[in-house]
Amino acid sequence: MSIHDIIEGKKQWRAHVARVKALPPDYQIVYKEMQKYLFKVGPVSLSDGSLLPGIVDFFEEGVAAGKGVLELIGTDVAAFCDDLIKDSPTYADAYQESIGGEPDAARK
Repeated sequence: MSIHDIIEGKKQWRAHVARVKALPPDYQIVYKEMQKYLFKVGPVSLSDGSLLPGIVDFFEEGVAAGKGVLELIGTDVAAFCDDLIKDSPTYADAYQESIGGEPDAARK
């Protein structure tokens, strides 16, 4: 990763944060809770992918349509996040595989 890539990544992140700050307060609160949850659960592709910007896109469309944030995602933020990442490998899955277990064995 070059210095140019790092600088470009910071610019993109700052633009992303500015988009979040432009959302109504209730959307910002839910977004921050979703972000905390996703960082804790840890889908491997979170830092490389378009998941967080996609959520902001979705929220911006909801604001434009005049909908409340809970109308879009429901009352269970964690369940909504789990549904978003259900097919994505997580760091917990990678760890489970590294110690020789099945990734979903503990969940059953």
